Amino acid sequence: MNTNKPTQLDSEAQSLMEEASSPSLTEEQYRKKMQRRKQVQDQRIAQAAQEKGLIIVHTGNGKGKTTAALGMVLRSLGHGYKVAIIQFIKGAWEPSEKRVFSLWQDQLEFHAMGEGFTWETQDRDRDIEKALAAWQKGLEYIQNPDFKLVLLDEINIAIKLGYLRVEEILAGLDQKPGQSHVILTGRGAPTALIERADLVTEMTLVKHPLRDQSVKAQPGIEF
Repeated sequence: MNTNKPTQLDSEAQSLMEEASSPSLTEEQYRKKMQRRKQVQDQRIAQAAQEKGLIIVHTGNGKGKTTAALGMVLRSLGHGYKVAIIQFIKGAWEPSEKRVFSLWQDQLEFHAMGEGFTWETQDRDRDIEKALAAWQKGLEYIQNPDFKLVLLDEINIAIKLGYLRVEEILAGLDQKPGQSHVILTGRGAPTALIERADLVTEMTLVKHPLRDQSVKAQPGIEF
């Protein structure tokens, strides 16, 4: 059961860091707080004994959901694991990520199966067809124990728009091998998916150059 409540050790760790930031502390007081902070962290790590494959959700209106997921992809590749990436919206153009990750052809399967944003395609039936095809491809990798990590990029948008049923996605995630990880990105992640996930990060939009300064998308930042 996922209560999302901080433990006593979590609360103490946060309090110690806040107290240690006080400029009025002496060197000895700071040292003692850091000693206790290390003890707390060692206890937290010792309690985290189990290993399991995770369902990870990156959502929110802020930028960086896919970027953070690709960082996990890179880590997995560095460990020698096999990884699959399914992109639900991208596909009308050749994503730069695909060119970079071609260096790991033996470990990585990369499928950009969308045809662009919904306001570009302007064809709901076609968008649904492509989303369903992308999900079926993703499900193949989710069920395959040879793949340690599967990234379903922008799938949350497909669910939000009604192209995919969240119940079907949850049923597919139940077929995941015990030690495999699945990342689902995109704004508007449904409540049922968030409740099912083990790790959820919400990207908060504070400032954006397009919205605030009319700065267009740039290579290396947006694509």
